[in-house]
Amino acid sequence: MTRKFQLSCESTVDMPYSVVSGRGLSVLFYHYTVGDVEYTDDMGRDPEALPKFYGFIAAGKVPKTSQLNTYEYVGYFRPLLEKGDVLHINFGSGMTPSVNNAREAARQLREEFPHRKLTVVDSLCSSSGYGLLVDEAADLWDRGMEMDELEEWLLENCGSIHHQFFTTDIQYFRRSGRMSGPTATIASILNICPILHLNAEGRIIAYSKVRGKKNAMRTTVDEMEKHAVGGAKYAGKVFISHASAPADAEEVRELILQRFPRQIKENVRIFNIGTIIASHCGPGTVAVFFWGDERE
Repeated sequence: MTRKFQLSCESTVDMPYSVVSGRGLSVLFYHYTVGDVEYTDDMGRDPEALPKFYGFIAAGKVPKTSQLNTYEYVGYFRPLLEKGDVLHINFGSGMTPSVNNAREAARQLREEFPHRKLTVVDSLCSSSGYGLLVDEAADLWDRGMEMDELEEWLLENCGSIHHQFFTTDIQYFRRSGRMSGPTATIASILNICPILHLNAEGRIIAYSKVRGKKNAMRTTVDEMEKHAVGGAKYAGKVFISHASAPADAEEVRELILQRFPRQIKENVRIFNIGTIIASHCGPGTVAVFFWGDERE
């Protein structure tokens, strides 16, 4: 079908580039640095990119990330606007202030393209939760929804995607400066797993902790049943993402399929957490994303 505008997102959707580009979306890539060397948030285009990234972490190197600047957004949006109108879904403002630079770029480009429309929407989401929002938007785009209608839908629904996650590698939080050394050591000795989610503003909230990975998995699925649309009857899409923890992600997937009998396997998809998000959460993180009530 002929689309009336271009749908766009950023690499932090944490889905493979082949999936996103295969749906016709344009993507703007983030970068991270190790030492003085810059690397692209690859989205699975190079099969060696993620192993290289985790090799840095194993060597004790902490990757650093930064927001996208206005210049990068202008350079990205301009060729899209030369072809038509653009609806850009931005990485959530609770994770990065990049959306402000995207909006400034849009303001500048309106003078250059007065007959084009460029709309920037703050997803208030992260990782594959951001991906879930973009995936649903792409479904509506495919069905011919108008640009203004899709913008309104995004604004009304972005706060209903739940981001529920846990981590088993506390020591990464210590190395990256996000947790003090003594606290991380005690947590490791006690086998503590923090339980976290995103609030309505798209910010990470650590609201509980449990002992052991199995308990963390069960708690995650318990929270899904508590908040998902229809509770245990939930039958919508579920995205699971992980940072170098594929076996844990598969185990969580099986727990979800057992807990939600109406869930069909094709609705539950597992993705890698990309290098930008993993730079902050570290290896051992598993996250579950689903449609639910309004985030608190």
